[in-house]
Amino acid sequence: MGSTRAEVTALLDNQLDAMRTKDIDRLMSLYSPDIVYFDVVPPLHYSGAAALRRRFLQWFDGWKGSIDMEIHGLNLLPSGDIAVAHWLSRASGTLRNGHEAGSWVRVSSCCLRSNTTWLITHEHVSWPVDSTSGRAAMDLVP
Repeated sequence: MGSTRAEVTALLDNQLDAMRTKDIDRLMSLYSPDIVYFDVVPPLHYSGAAALRRRFLQWFDGWKGSIDMEIHGLNLLPSGDIAVAHWLSRASGTLRNGHEAGSWVRVSSCCLRSNTTWLITHEHVSWPVDSTSGRAAMDLVP
């Protein structure tokens, strides 16, 4: 299990760095071709690598430069060829319109080992909702 933990941690570190640098090809190489991805923006889900690639390119395009990425509280649960991870993540930086932006989200990932390669097969990114207003609570911090 020690090597499994290290391998999945390396996968998630690679994901974070690819997001920081907006390296779409490296980022997509970490996802399964049949990825199911739940994001904070519509639609309800993105199915398949082509749809997720378009979503990431749209997200990257909203930032003026690189994206500052940080994680908090990574919890990894490996078991054989499957691993589940969850953590808090913050993307921040300067938007194309010049505004500074950043907020914490919740992330859960399911990973599967195929031969010697780990791929992300499902990912869920969400904001908590303020039940009074019905709006995303984007100002929370860990």
